[in-house]
Amino acid sequence: MDDLPNQLVWEILGRIKNTVDRNNLSLACKRLYHLDNEQRKSLRVGCGLDPANESLTCLCNRFPNLTRIEIIYSGWMSKAGKQLDDDGLLILSNSCPSLTDLTLNYCTFITDVSLSYLSSCSKLSSLKLNFTPRISGCGILSLVMGCKNLRILHLIQCINVSSVEWLEYLGKLATLEDLSIKNCSAICEGDLIKLGPSWRKLKRFQFEVDDLHCYMDVYDRLAVDRWQKQCVPCENMQELSLVNCIISPGRGLACVLDQCKKLEKIHLDMCVGVRDCDIIGLAQRSGDLRGISLSVNTPSRLTDESLKALAQNCSQLESVRLSFTVYEVPSFASFTLNGILALIKMCPIRELALDHVYSFNDDGMQALCSAECLESLELVRCHEVSDEGLQLVSQFPNLCVLRLNKCLGVTDDGLKPLVGLYKLELLAVDDCPLISECGIQGAAKSVTFKMY
Repeated sequence: MDDLPNQLVWEILGRIKNTVDRNNLSLACKRLYHLDNEQRKSLRVGCGLDPANESLTCLCNRFPNLTRIEIIYSGWMSKAGKQLDDDGLLILSNSCPSLTDLTLNYCTFITDVSLSYLSSCSKLSSLKLNFTPRISGCGILSLVMGCKNLRILHLIQCINVSSVEWLEYLGKLATLEDLSIKNCSAICEGDLIKLGPSWRKLKRFQFEVDDLHCYMDVYDRLAVDRWQKQCVPCENMQELSLVNCIISPGRGLACVLDQCKKLEKIHLDMCVGVRDCDIIGLAQRSGDLRGISLSVNTPSRLTDESLKALAQNCSQLESVRLSFTVYEVPSFASFTLNGILALIKMCPIRELALDHVYSFNDDGMQALCSAECLESLELVRCHEVSDEGLQLVSQFPNLCVLRLNKCLGVTDDGLKPLVGLYKLELLAVDDCPLISECGIQGAAKSVTFKMY
């Protein structure tokens, strides 16, 4: 080992991903210890950091070239010691000149003062905050004004962050490529127009309203109407996720949906007002679409016309998830079996997940026998699939993963053709009352069974 050049030792250390293994290796000799200290780029700490500020100081001094730090206090209790506070973030900003990526999860002791310290980290390009209740919009503004290379900003459950000047400043800066705002009750749909020119740069956007506040800002007509006066240029958007949002023609986030031309993934979950014309237009504009997830209430405005448009225009579509929050009945069925099969036949679907889809039955399982690309199938509460349909899984040409969740129409008999074949890499059965743990043994190389 002593004769190996440093570059080769660094290469070896870089291939060891398990933190415990790497820590143990660094204790083998002084040379490995010092080389590991120089090369270590990432650090993940949390409740075990006690005393927090002093321990962080030692770690930053030991690893001077840290670029990525994740601090997690999920499950923290007072008996675990005091959390990292503003002084800890000051230590971080002074001791880690190469810091580019910072994640703070459940750090309830830090305030806006911490973010003002971080504003001196000129190389910081990614900041992710999850449940930091003492952070406000003023703190975010001070950070974005100092960190002009910020490319990624995630705000999750930051309940006191209101959308004031920081959104406008990010809009003028126009460097942001990934913005995620989830369950931040003080930020509403109408505020997002303040991003202005920054929409053109965004490649990934997530906006999620929590269940307690969903649809409340539909009454804020003045804020929403402002979208009509400004064209939202989203030609570089690749991933879009909207949860509990209002999709109304010419208003709010519907304007974003209308301007996306390079989408590769889209997730619409419980978004009120989504119509066939929205999905048809999306399919016609985004020919490179690879994944779509639709979760809607019944009755829905969506029909087979949406699925057919996707089948005809999105030749690279690989992942499809269709979910209904209320079990469909035939009179309210949005998607028929024909619409689903159109996707299967015309697109190289590798992953298919169906939740509460009434129309999918044994005939659908029969059709999947000719799905050459299908590798993963997930059926959730698809009660129309019986043992007869499930037995056909053994004939699916390339299926590797099968997940069954709360399916009431299948029993151990449906899995018998799979037993001993080991065709599947994974079979996961969750809360299917007529399937036993004994019945899945030998049906796949790896099996999991849960009953609630």
